[in-house]
Amino acid sequence: MSLEAISIPPASGNRPTHLFIALHGWGADARDLAPLASMFNLPDYQFLFPNAPFPHPQVPGGKAWYALETEDYAGILESRQMLFDWLVSLESETGVPLERTILSGFSQGGAMILDIGLNLPVAGLCSMSGYLHAKPQASNSPLPPILIVHGRQDPVVPVQAARQARDELTAIGATVEYHEFDMGHEIRPAVLDLLQQFILARQ
Repeated sequence: MSLEAISIPPASGNRPTHLFIALHGWGADARDLAPLASMFNLPDYQFLFPNAPFPHPQVPGGKAWYALETEDYAGILESRQMLFDWLVSLESETGVPLERTILSGFSQGGAMILDIGLNLPVAGLCSMSGYLHAKPQASNSPLPPILIVHGRQDPVVPVQAARQARDELTAIGATVEYHEFDMGHEIRPAVLDLLQQFILARQ
């Protein structure tokens, strides 16, 4: 089983020079974040929005990266391996190496990119309303720069989870840019502005 993704080619009409990948949250699907492609001014980027591999237990048509309702996060090992394999395969398909790839995610998708992205030579990681699965481990390899954005009024993933992620990632030597907004569990235009600035600074 491989991940299926919505792929949006560069607006320039040329071959992509960079990739932007965004992982949706629990109960959503790839279509949830696909509109982001038209909200950024990144004409040379190819945008990829993968579907999580598992059906959501309550939302018809919704997807899950793992079973959030179980204590052991059932399915996370399979999901992690599938995501890793898919990301590593992209260079042969797109011609763009991981070093020019930005990984982002919202909520459960943000947790997934913080989990797997620390072990990949990507250009940057962007977690929106996300969290850490577990305490991150120090690495001998350089860690990618990380952007964490969270709402102070988030009723789904408390802001304390973002603060903890910031502190634990900083403790292992990661460069973390951290922002809080007066918002809930959502992506506002101000978040997209920050995200675009972060992306452009990594080119």
